[in-house]
Amino acid sequence: MNRVPGDAENAHSSSVESCPSLRDVHSINPVQLTARIESYEGREKKGISDVRRTFCLFVTFDLLFITLLWIIELNVKGGIETTLEKEVLQYDYSSSYFDIFLLAVFRFKVLILAYAMCRLRHWWAIAFTTAVTSAFLLAKVIISQLFSQGAFGYVLPIISFILAWIETWFLDFKVLPQEAEEENRFLIAQDASERAALLHPGALSDGQFYSPPESVAGS
Repeated sequence: MNRVPGDAENAHSSSVESCPSLRDVHSINPVQLTARIESYEGREKKGISDVRRTFCLFVTFDLLFITLLWIIELNVKGGIETTLEKEVLQYDYSSSYFDIFLLAVFRFKVLILAYAMCRLRHWWAIAFTTAVTSAFLLAKVIISQLFSQGAFGYVLPIISFILAWIETWFLDFKVLPQEAEEENRFLIAQDASERAALLHPGALSDGQFYSPPESVAGS
Protein backbone atom coordinates (compact mmCIF):
# COMPACT_ATOMS: atom_id res chain seq x y z
CA MET A 1 0.00 0.00 0.00
CA ASN A 2 2.86 2.37 0.69
CA ARG A 3 4.71 1.62 -2.55
CA VAL A 4 2.62 3.91 -4.75
CA PRO A 5 3.25 7.07 -2.69
CA GLY A 6 6.93 6.10 -2.45
CA ASP A 7 7.23 5.70 -6.21
CA ALA A 8 5.45 8.99 -6.73
CA GLU A 9 7.85 10.65 -4.30
CA ASN A 10 10.89 9.17 -6.09
CA ALA A 11 9.58 10.34 -9.45
CA HIS A 12 8.99 13.80 -8.04
CA SER A 13 12.52 13.94 -6.57
CA SER A 14 14.08 12.86 -9.87
CA SER A 15 12.14 15.53 -11.71
CA VAL A 16 13.30 18.10 -9.18
CA GLU A 17 16.90 16.99 -9.68
CA SER A 18 16.56 17.56 -13.41
CA CYS A 19 15.28 21.09 -12.89
CA PRO A 20 18.69 22.76 -12.21
CA SER A 21 19.82 22.04 -15.75
CA LEU A 22 16.72 23.76 -17.06
CA ARG A 23 17.27 26.63 -14.68
CA ASP A 24 20.85 26.93 -15.93
CA VAL A 25 19.63 27.14 -19.51
CA HIS A 26 17.03 29.73 -18.56
CA SER A 27 19.71 31.78 -16.81
CA ILE A 28 21.90 31.93 -19.95
CA ASN A 29 22.35 35.39 -21.40
CA PRO A 30 21.86 35.11 -25.18
CA VAL A 31 23.90 38.27 -25.79
CA GLN A 32 26.93 36.82 -24.00
CA LEU A 33 26.57 33.54 -25.85
CA THR A 34 26.37 35.33 -29.20
CA ALA A 35 29.48 37.36 -28.40
CA ARG A 36 31.36 34.22 -27.36
CA ILE A 37 30.35 32.35 -30.51
CA GLU A 38 31.41 35.30 -32.66
CA SER A 39 34.81 35.34 -30.94
CA TYR A 40 35.27 31.64 -31.65
CA GLU A 41 34.21 32.12 -35.26
CA GLY A 42 36.70 34.97 -35.55
CA ARG A 43 39.47 32.64 -34.41
CA GLU A 44 38.40 30.08 -36.98
CA LYS A 45 38.52 32.72 -39.72
CA LYS A 46 42.12 33.50 -38.79
CA GLY A 47 42.91 29.94 -39.86
CA ILE A 48 45.50 29.23 -37.19
CA SER A 49 45.32 29.50 -33.42
CA ASP A 50 47.71 31.55 -31.33
CA VAL A 51 49.25 28.52 -29.65
CA ARG A 52 49.80 26.82 -33.03
CA ARG A 53 51.45 29.98 -34.33
CA THR A 54 53.77 29.93 -31.33
CA PHE A 55 54.64 26.32 -32.13
CA CYS A 56 55.48 27.23 -35.74
CA LEU A 57 57.67 30.08 -34.53
CA PHE A 58 59.53 27.67 -32.27
CA VAL A 59 60.05 25.28 -35.19
CA THR A 60 61.50 28.19 -37.17
CA PHE A 61 63.72 29.07 -34.22
CA ASP A 62 64.95 25.47 -34.20
CA LEU A 63 66.12 25.73 -37.81
CA LEU A 64 67.70 29.17 -37.40
CA PHE A 65 69.49 28.24 -34.18
CA ILE A 66 70.99 25.05 -35.61
CA THR A 67 72.00 26.97 -38.74
CA LEU A 68 73.70 29.64 -36.62
CA LEU A 69 75.62 27.05 -34.61
CA TRP A 70 76.70 25.27 -37.78
CA ILE A 71 77.96 28.53 -39.36
CA ILE A 72 79.90 29.30 -36.17
CA GLU A 73 81.41 25.80 -36.30
CA LEU A 74 82.42 26.35 -39.94
CA ASN A 75 84.07 29.66 -39.07
CA VAL A 76 85.91 28.26 -36.05
CA LYS A 77 87.48 25.45 -38.06
CA GLY A 78 89.38 27.81 -40.36
CA GLY A 79 87.03 29.74 -42.62
CA ILE A 80 83.53 29.22 -43.91
CA GLU A 81 84.40 28.56 -47.54
CA THR A 82 87.12 26.00 -46.87
CA THR A 83 85.23 24.13 -44.17
CA LEU A 84 81.96 24.28 -46.12
CA GLU A 85 83.62 22.62 -49.10
CA LYS A 86 85.09 19.96 -46.83
CA GLU A 87 81.84 19.20 -44.97
CA VAL A 88 79.46 19.40 -47.95
CA LEU A 89 81.35 18.44 -51.10
CA GLN A 90 83.65 16.02 -49.28
CA TYR A 91 81.00 14.82 -46.87
CA ASP A 92 82.13 12.38 -44.21
CA TYR A 93 79.53 10.92 -41.84
CA SER A 94 81.99 10.54 -39.01
CA SER A 95 83.25 14.13 -38.94
CA SER A 96 80.75 16.41 -40.73
CA TYR A 97 78.00 18.50 -39.11
CA PHE A 98 76.23 19.08 -42.40
CA ASP A 99 73.82 16.21 -41.78
CA ILE A 100 72.71 17.75 -38.47
CA PHE A 101 71.86 20.93 -40.35
CA LEU A 102 69.92 18.88 -42.94
CA LEU A 103 68.11 17.18 -40.07
CA ALA A 104 66.93 20.59 -38.83
CA VAL A 105 65.78 21.47 -42.36
CA PHE A 106 63.91 18.15 -42.50
CA ARG A 107 62.10 18.87 -39.22
CA PHE A 108 61.22 22.39 -40.33
CA LYS A 109 59.74 21.34 -43.68
CA VAL A 110 57.71 18.44 -42.32
CA LEU A 111 56.33 20.27 -39.27
CA ILE A 112 55.49 23.51 -41.10
CA LEU A 113 53.83 21.56 -43.89
CA ALA A 114 51.84 19.41 -41.46
CA TYR A 115 50.87 21.89 -38.76
CA ALA A 116 50.91 25.29 -40.50
CA MET A 117 49.81 24.55 -44.05
CA CYS A 118 47.75 21.36 -43.63
CA ARG A 119 46.77 22.24 -40.01
CA LEU A 120 46.84 18.68 -38.77
CA ARG A 121 45.36 17.93 -35.36
CA HIS A 122 47.25 14.73 -34.77
CA TRP A 123 50.67 13.92 -33.35
CA TRP A 124 51.85 11.44 -36.00
CA ALA A 125 53.90 14.00 -38.00
CA ILE A 126 55.94 15.23 -35.06
CA ALA A 127 56.28 11.67 -33.76
CA PHE A 128 57.87 10.78 -37.11
CA THR A 129 60.29 13.72 -37.12
CA THR A 130 61.28 13.17 -33.47
CA ALA A 131 61.84 9.46 -34.01
CA VAL A 132 64.00 10.10 -37.09
CA THR A 133 65.96 12.82 -35.29
CA SER A 134 66.56 10.71 -32.18
CA ALA A 135 67.61 7.61 -34.11
CA PHE A 136 69.95 9.55 -36.41
CA LEU A 137 71.63 11.50 -33.61
CA LEU A 138 72.11 8.43 -31.43
CA ALA A 139 73.67 6.55 -34.34
CA LYS A 140 75.90 9.51 -35.22
CA VAL A 141 77.12 9.94 -31.65
CA ILE A 142 77.92 6.23 -31.34
CA ILE A 143 79.53 5.70 -34.75
CA SER A 144 81.13 9.05 -35.58
CA GLN A 145 84.11 10.83 -34.06
CA LEU A 146 82.39 14.08 -33.13
CA PHE A 147 83.58 14.11 -29.52
CA SER A 148 87.18 14.39 -30.66
CA GLN A 149 86.48 17.65 -32.51
CA GLY A 150 86.00 19.94 -29.55
CA ALA A 151 82.93 21.56 -27.98
CA PHE A 152 80.79 21.52 -31.11
CA GLY A 153 80.96 17.74 -31.11
CA TYR A 154 78.81 17.90 -27.98
CA VAL A 155 76.79 21.06 -28.56
CA LEU A 156 75.16 20.45 -31.95
CA PRO A 157 73.86 16.89 -31.36
CA ILE A 158 72.65 17.63 -27.84
CA ILE A 159 70.87 20.87 -28.75
CA SER A 160 69.30 19.31 -31.83
CA PHE A 161 68.05 16.40 -29.71
CA ILE A 162 66.63 18.69 -27.01
CA LEU A 163 64.87 21.02 -29.45
CA ALA A 164 63.18 18.10 -31.22
CA TRP A 165 61.77 16.78 -27.94
CA ILE A 166 60.68 20.25 -26.79
CA GLU A 167 58.69 20.58 -30.01
CA THR A 168 57.06 17.21 -29.33
CA TRP A 169 56.17 18.17 -25.77
CA PHE A 170 54.81 21.57 -26.80
CA LEU A 171 52.55 20.14 -29.50
CA ASP A 172 51.30 17.18 -27.49
CA PHE A 173 50.71 18.96 -24.18
CA LYS A 174 49.91 22.53 -25.28
CA VAL A 175 48.77 22.91 -28.88
CA LEU A 176 46.48 19.92 -29.42
CA PRO A 177 44.79 19.92 -25.96
CA GLN A 178 44.18 23.69 -26.02
CA GLU A 179 42.69 23.60 -29.51
CA ALA A 180 40.47 20.65 -28.58
CA GLU A 181 39.29 22.51 -25.46
CA GLU A 182 38.48 25.64 -27.46
CA GLU A 183 36.55 23.58 -29.99
CA ASN A 184 34.54 21.91 -27.21
CA ARG A 185 33.76 25.31 -25.70
CA PHE A 186 32.59 26.55 -29.08
CA LEU A 187 30.27 23.55 -29.52
CA ILE A 188 28.88 23.93 -25.99
CA ALA A 189 28.32 27.67 -26.46
CA GLN A 190 26.66 27.08 -29.83
CA ASP A 191 24.36 24.43 -28.37
CA ALA A 192 23.52 26.66 -25.41
CA SER A 193 22.80 29.55 -27.77
CA GLU A 194 20.35 27.42 -29.72
CA ARG A 195 18.60 26.38 -26.50
CA ALA A 196 18.51 29.96 -25.27
CA ALA A 197 16.95 31.06 -28.54
CA LEU A 198 14.17 28.53 -27.99
CA LEU A 199 13.66 29.32 -24.32
CA HIS A 200 13.99 33.11 -24.68
CA PRO A 201 11.98 34.10 -27.76
CA GLY A 202 12.00 37.67 -28.94
CA ALA A 203 9.81 40.27 -27.37
CA LEU A 204 6.23 40.12 -28.53
CA SER A 205 5.05 42.98 -30.68
CA ASP A 206 1.87 44.98 -29.99
CA GLY A 207 0.07 43.17 -32.76
CA GLN A 208 0.50 39.88 -30.94
CA PHE A 209 -1.62 41.06 -28.03
CA TYR A 210 -5.38 40.90 -28.41
CA SER A 211 -7.77 42.79 -26.18
CA PRO A 212 -11.44 41.97 -26.71
CA PRO A 213 -13.72 44.96 -27.13
CA GLU A 214 -15.63 46.08 -24.07
CA SER A 215 -19.09 44.68 -23.94
CA VAL A 216 -21.95 47.09 -24.00
CA ALA A 217 -23.53 47.42 -20.58
CA GLY A 218 -26.79 45.57 -20.29
CA SER A 219 -26.29 43.51 -23.45
